Amino acid sequence: MGSRCFPAFPKARPVLPEAFKSLYERYYIANREGQTTATTGAKALEAWMHRKVSEDLVRGPLSRGTARTLEIGAGTLNHVRHEGPPVGGAYDIVEPFRALFEGSELMSRVRDQYDDVGAIAGEVKYDRIISIATFEHLLDLPRVIAIAARHLDEGATMRVAIPSEGSIAWRLGWTLTTGLEFRLKYGLDYGVLMRHEHVNSWREIRRALEHFFVDVKASAFGLSAGLSFYQFYECRSPSLTRCEALLDEWTAHDAAAR
Repeated sequence: MGSRCFPAFPKARPVLPEAFKSLYERYYIANREGQTTATTGAKALEAWMHRKVSEDLVRGPLSRGTARTLEIGAGTLNHVRHEGPPVGGAYDIVEPFRALFEGSELMSRVRDQYDDVGAIAGEVKYDRIISIATFEHLLDLPRVIAIAARHLDEGATMRVAIPSEGSIAWRLGWTLTTGLEFRLKYGLDYGVLMRHEHVNSWREIRRALEHFFVDVKASAFGLSAGLSFYQFYECRSPSLTRCEALLDEWTAHDAAAR
């Protein structure tokens, strides 16, 4: 247990059976890039998440192209193209899985790369911190949000888009598309891979965001949050007191565990 407010964290990722381990990395990259038939269709739907995250660049003061941006979970850098032309500002990323972005021409857009959000110097501030389809994967979700919130400049926003893990619509969606394709190709249950990857539900993510931010606006790609494929959260006014309290508890927990 890392915190009284979030006793379920940090979580432990389910171990992948041997049959999945041999194909995991190449399938993961292909999935993120939309290189399979099913994921190509999914990418068209996922474009909603990218559009929502980038809306603040279309109008307002950030439209001038000078925004300082941090992307948490940049993966293959597939969101960078949605950010528009490289006019100015800075674009930093947090992504420990280097195989996803190494060799990408889009790395020319990136100023600094970090393996962990905790590696960013305390004085570094951003106008926006963004994340697309990442928070559902994080074993230490509250810690990541608390640290990231401290790097928001005054008036800045955290913009988070996620698949609606835990909703009926989301489960049916992947079962009938990617899940079916995966079973036909490999003879394996895609649900095992999903349980390994998606350790947080949309409800857990929303609760964490609402704990650390005073102002959270939510929207969903579907009838409602519980009947949606994707969700988007625009978060303002972080409670730094809650962030520090969580991080103090987390540090104490880590020290006791050693």
